Amino acid sequence: MVPATASLGAAAPAQLDFSWVSPALVPASPAAHAQEHSLDIIDLRHFASKDLRSLLEEESREWVRQLDWDYHGSAEMILRYVDAKILPGYAAVDHGHVRGYAFFVYEGGKGVIGDLYVHPGSRQGNGDALQSALLTHVIETLQHSPGIHRVEAQLLMHETGAVTRPFLQQGFRGYRRLFMVLPLAQGATPGSAVGSGGNGPDHLTLPPDIELRKWSEADFQGAASVITAAYRGHVDAEINDQYRSVSGSMRFLNNIVRFPGCGVFDGESSFVAISRRTHTVVGIILCSRVKEDVGHVTQVCVLPEHRGRQIGESLMAATTAELRRRHFSSLSLTVTEANHRAVELYKRLGFDVIRVFDAFVWEG
Repeated sequence: MVPATASLGAAAPAQLDFSWVSPALVPASPAAHAQEHSLDIIDLRHFASKDLRSLLEEESREWVRQLDWDYHGSAEMILRYVDAKILPGYAAVDHGHVRGYAFFVYEGGKGVIGDLYVHPGSRQGNGDALQSALLTHVIETLQHSPGIHRVEAQLLMHETGAVTRPFLQQGFRGYRRLFMVLPLAQGATPGSAVGSGGNGPDHLTLPPDIELRKWSEADFQGAASVITAAYRGHVDAEINDQYRSVSGSMRFLNNIVRFPGCGVFDGESSFVAISRRTHTVVGIILCSRVKEDVGHVTQVCVLPEHRGRQIGESLMAATTAELRRRHFSSLSLTVTEANHRAVELYKRLGFDVIRVFDAFVWEG
């Protein structure tokens, strides 16, 4: 995601506002029951939670194993919407057994692909075919939905290149993103500006005209303005069009703070940087709990005119210090690979790249 000067560039992989889900929005698809050999792709509304529970329990174990991320809350929410028959998506049924699923949501004129998962045992045989069939059905449904002019997807559980073909075949643009992790155990990151050791948060000098304080409900409007300004002309605004306007940034913040799609918002480790002169927000860092002792930075950005003043580093230091005080084991974030300045900063702070995954965008 490109201009290195545009922002620190850490953002949540996908924020799904399930309040937009509605059965009336799912168009009837003639391919909804397509068959390849013994494989059927069937509308999720034909299933109940009991049909998918074991699959989602397996997926939740995979999230913990691969990313140290507790997916149980998201899985339970998905199952509730399956029972309510209002979650758009498809299940892959092979020889009478549900082997995988994918779902999406609508947000105005945009569709967001929320998840794709195929049981590990199925990947040894026709797993690629299952994934491709599910994605093809989801993509075609979204592209043919009345009023849908844009589709976004960020599939964190899939390594870069693993599910690329169906997207590129349907005209999507792809962007490589990084999932990075900072260990928070004492002594785990010596020499890091936010890790323990000799260069901790006390060694950062915050400008005298800037103060940090914890996030409050009154910060929504100011934070939305900062996000919009920070990502203007930035490649991340190509990936997530909510960043392009204050109203879109407000929706993004609402999803982060009030919905559990990217962990549970943690106000204690989320901070804003305030100008003492104008009493306005000039930078933010938002953090969620994705596991009992694991934090995830869902957003960190600073106004362009205040960059280069160690405000971003100070926000990161405040978050890591608070998480370490509460004995968290690690902190993760995602960043666009092409945002070289941000990637290098996070590496200097002690973050390691754990996974490279893809974001995809289609505009009709």
